Amino acid sequence: MTSSLKFSMLARAAAFAAASALFLPLAQAQPAKPMSPMPGMAASSMAMPAGAMDMKSMMKDMSDKMASMTMSGNQDVDFAVMMRMHHQGAIDMAQVELKNGKEPKMRKMAKEIVAAQKKEIAEIDKFLASHGHPMDKTKK
Repeated sequence: MTSSLKFSMLARAAAFAAASALFLPLAQAQPAKPMSPMPGMAASSMAMPAGAMDMKSMMKDMSDKMASMTMSGNQDVDFAVMMRMHHQGAIDMAQVELKNGKEPKMRKMAKEIVAAQKKEIAEIDKFLASHGHPMDKTKK
């Protein structure tokens, strides 16, 4: 096995471990099955909160994209591409909060997250473009 292939495999494993470490606590915090609101009432009759499935599907989509990303072998580029996906995931989740959320503190935080992550994505895009990785090649 060549040293670049070993590095690529190691970089993938490290990236997957980092992504897992970020999202495993969220997954573990979810109950194994929905609880019934009242004895004798089926759990399936409970309405899912607005945006709840959107959030879970967004997290899964982001995690799947990060895990399936083809690594370039350039640590800086691979980090930038993965962080771009991660930041876009944060924007997507914040936009669901802005659409469905009611708590002023959480809505304010969501607005701040969108602004901050967009700024960082712009910096990442500049870096990637300057290293021969325009965003049309890195989007999945």
